[in-house]
Amino acid sequence: MDRITAINVFVEVADRGSLTAAADVMSMSRAMVSRYLAELEDWLGARLLHRTTRRLSLTPAGEAALARCRTILELGEDMRAALASPDAAPHGQIRITCSTSFGLSHMAAAVADYVARYPGTAVDMMLIDRAVNLVEERIDLAIRISGELDSGLIARRLSVCRSVLCASPAYLAAHGVPQRPEDLATHNCLTHHYVGRSLWHLQRDGETASVAVSGNISANEATVLLQAVRADAGIAMLPTYLVAPLIAAGTLAVVLPAYALDAMGIYGVYASRRQMPLIVRSFLDFLAARFGEDPEWDRVFGPIQNPAMQEPKRGIRPES
Repeated sequence: MDRITAINVFVEVADRGSLTAAADVMSMSRAMVSRYLAELEDWLGARLLHRTTRRLSLTPAGEAALARCRTILELGEDMRAALASPDAAPHGQIRITCSTSFGLSHMAAAVADYVARYPGTAVDMMLIDRAVNLVEERIDLAIRISGELDSGLIARRLSVCRSVLCASPAYLAAHGVPQRPEDLATHNCLTHHYVGRSLWHLQRDGETASVAVSGNISANEATVLLQAVRADAGIAMLPTYLVAPLIAAGTLAVVLPAYALDAMGIYGVYASRRQMPLIVRSFLDFLAARFGEDPEWDRVFGPIQNPAMQEPKRGIRPES
């Protein structure tokens, strides 16, 4: 029996809850998956899975074995990375996740360029607008935009995410152009569920104005708010990575341009490991070089300074 393959099969079945799903991922027949599981159980001398016609579940022995099997697979990746030539090209598949708006606007093109540069690689990308559990969902790398990340994660800063207030010229012509932060109280402000839901903070000359805002549209995804702004619905706080081309083209206008908004970091986040696979490190290097602290999408605005956001906040453990 190829025990490493058997361990891989067991982990896939446990993660996906289905022999058929694991077989599809591993390009095996369902019968072959069943055979590997049976041989692994024979070798370990314990039943790992409860099998019924409707579902699979881990036995107590299976729960204990799963954690150890994950460790074995990680050690194998560590050994491969440690023994690889410094000039070795990355290979294999990386499973990543990021927000819908950043995924569509920038990550899709970045992924296409990466796999073209390294033909031996493949990327499985999921666009999810929530923080996923990296271990449970078997995510190698999460691209997160945040001011503060959970402790227990390793985060490498890749770039900066700045935001601007913007509206369509037609909306501003119909409702007037705000001249001071407090003027926003009289406007229809379209808000994000997780960022500035009811309070926007604007900085100028070292002072911060906090303005309570409200409007008739709120969403959990920035692209939705962008489309509403383009439809003349109101003013929204949107990331520059999303709106820069529209502002440069005059399709949208910046509101209160003399004021800065809180910036966030764009991070590559992965579960803590002693040594990451070569493909993960390579992809992080690629993204850091591609985006950087002076991202291309911000150059349309000129210098936007927000020194408080130049370093990771507490709770983030930068990559060593």
